[in-house]
Amino acid sequence: MNYKITGGKVLLRENGILKTDEKDLFIREGKISFRPFQTGEVFEGFDARGMLVMPGLVNMHTHAYMTIMRNYADDVGFSEWLFKRVMPVEDSMPREMAYWASLLACMEMIRTGTTCFVDMHMYHRQSPMAARDAGVRAFIGRGLVGEDLWEEGNNRFREALEEKAEFESETLQFVLSPHAIYTCSPNLLTQVAQKGRELSMLKQIHLSESKTELTDCLVKYGKTPVRLLWDLGFLDKKTILAHCVQMQGDDLDLIHESGASVVTNPASNAKLGNGFAPVQDMLDHRVNLCIGTDGTASNNTLNMFREMGLLSLIHKGIHKDPVALPAQTVLDAATVNAARALGMEGSLGVISEGAAADLIFIDLNEPSLFPPNNIVSSLCYSANGSEVSSVMINGKFVMRKREMLTIDREKVYAEVQKYADQYLVKA
Repeated sequence: MNYKITGGKVLLRENGILKTDEKDLFIREGKISFRPFQTGEVFEGFDARGMLVMPGLVNMHTHAYMTIMRNYADDVGFSEWLFKRVMPVEDSMPREMAYWASLLACMEMIRTGTTCFVDMHMYHRQSPMAARDAGVRAFIGRGLVGEDLWEEGNNRFREALEEKAEFESETLQFVLSPHAIYTCSPNLLTQVAQKGRELSMLKQIHLSESKTELTDCLVKYGKTPVRLLWDLGFLDKKTILAHCVQMQGDDLDLIHESGASVVTNPASNAKLGNGFAPVQDMLDHRVNLCIGTDGTASNNTLNMFREMGLLSLIHKGIHKDPVALPAQTVLDAATVNAARALGMEGSLGVISEGAAADLIFIDLNEPSLFPPNNIVSSLCYSANGSEVSSVMINGKFVMRKREMLTIDREKVYAEVQKYADQYLVKA
C-alpha cells in the first residue's frame, strides 16, 4: 500500500541541523518521497495532525530473547549476574522460548518507537523468525564462541550462515557476532575478520565492558582489548563495538582510524556497575557513536527514548557541563550515526527522498510533550516512549493508533509467562 501522510510536523535535517516543517509525505513501495501522487496511483491517506513524523530510532545493541529475564537478576554483581543467573537460564531453556521472548522484545521496541535493532542471539532461527513476523527491520547475528570456527561440535557459525541464507531480505540482514575476547580465541576472531571480508558482512562484538575484562586482557596479552582486535585485523568500518567503557592509551585513536563504530549502553553499564563509556572523548576523537539498550536482563527495558535521556543527563553530570551531549547529538546517535554504522547512510534514520519509510508518529498533545516549545529537546529530555502513536517500517504500519498490527499481544504474554513459570527460579 502507498500512503499520503498529511498534516503533521515532519522532522527534517537541513545542513546537518534538525528542524520541523509542516509538509506532506508520499510513501511509495516502502520509500519516502516528496513528489505528489499522479493520476492513477493508488494510495491511502493518513492524517498526522497533532503528530511529529520522525525517523524511527535504531537500537544498535540488544539481546531480544532476554526479555524473559526482565527483572530477574537485579542488584547483583556482574560475575554473579552473568555466570550464576543469566547463563544457567540460557543453558536450560528450550529453543522455542526465544521466539516468544523475541516477539515480546519487538513489541516493546515498536511501542516505544524503535524501528530497527541489532541483535546478538544464541537460539538458532528464533530471533530472525520473530523479527520477520513482527515486521521489524533488524540486523541479527548468532553469537559465536570458542577456539575455532571449524572445530568439531562448534555449530554456531554454520547456524549463522544458515540463518542468513534462509531469512535475509530487504528488512533482515545478518551480522557476524563473536561474543567477546574472553569467550573467543584470537584465532577465532581472526577467522571471523577474514570471513567478514570475504562475505562483506558486518561484525559486532562486546568489548572493554568491565575493568576485569581490561585487566585480564592486559595480563594475558600485554595489550588492551582494542589493541588486541587492531592487531588481529578485526577492526574496520564494518565493525560494531558494544560498550567500550574501559578505554586506555590510544584505544580511541585506533577505533577512529579503523572506522569502527561504538555503541554505548548507559543504563546497562551503570546497572551492572561497569561505569560509563568516555563518550565525550569518543566524540572528540570523531568516533561514530551509536546507542543501544543491551538486553532486558541488564537494562530492564528496550526503550530508546529512556536511553537517550539517560545518555545526555549522565554525561552532563559526569563532566559538570550543562552543554555536554546536547539533544541533537543524542538524536543523531540514535538515527543517522546508526545508519552509518550499518552501511545505510542516507537511506535509514532520515526523512529524505528515497529513504526507507521507517517512520514513527509522536503525539505532540501528550502532557509530557506539551507545550511544544522545542521539539528536538523534548525528544531527548521529555519523551518516555508512551507518546508514540503509530509506527511504519518499510512503508507498512506495524502499529497504528497504538494498535499492534503484526503481533498478538495476549498470545505472546501467555507463551512468555509459561516459560518463565517453568524455567526461572523465583526469588
